Amino acid sequence: MLIIQGFTVNPYQENTWVIADQHGSCAIIDPGCHTHSEQKMLKDYLDAQGWKPVVLLNTHGHVDHMLGNAWIQDQYGIPFYTHRLVVQELDLAVSWGHMMGIQVAESPAPDRFLEAGEFVQVGEEQLEVIFTPGHSPGHISFYHQKGGHLFSGDVLFQGSIGRTDLPGGDQATLMKSIDESLLPLDDQVIVYPGHGASTTIGVERATNPFILAYLNS
Repeated sequence: MLIIQGFTVNPYQENTWVIADQHGSCAIIDPGCHTHSEQKMLKDYLDAQGWKPVVLLNTHGHVDHMLGNAWIQDQYGIPFYTHRLVVQELDLAVSWGHMMGIQVAESPAPDRFLEAGEFVQVGEEQLEVIFTPGHSPGHISFYHQKGGHLFSGDVLFQGSIGRTDLPGGDQATLMKSIDESLLPLDDQVIVYPGHGASTTIGVERATNPFILAYLNS
């Protein structure tokens, strides 16, 4: 059983996901916690639940998804995993933050690079790594097959898709990722995106205008 808790944080209203097994071992996905109050909110929740962080995961390295990387590792000393191409984005995050008026703590270097088809162990639960480039070159999503949960980062949203006008973005690549890697999942799979409300693969297959246009092209 996977227990899921989301926190919407920072000026970009980014969704930080915390997921735990039944014994409280948990992963933190895309910590966007930026201010002291946001960090305290996350820590207070973990303390109240008695959850123990065991791994930090980034779907990609855009600034709104990694603002809490340094704090998480300083606080909990847990390993950090992401795709190797995400490092390029993490290296630029401080300068991007400066341009946008946000003070960004430099991210720690990943302890392990993830590839498609690998699994990340979170206590008794496993997340499959799905390579989903297009929003960014090294974007990955995390799929919990047993429970039917997908953490899609900025690839797939309720009624929309990730933007592709940032450096390294490509809409054709993004749509191919969605079509070949996400749409084959069961309709009942719940999508937990990097922004906005959760949805399901079935709902997006049937109603998402970007997907419908792609499939009918």
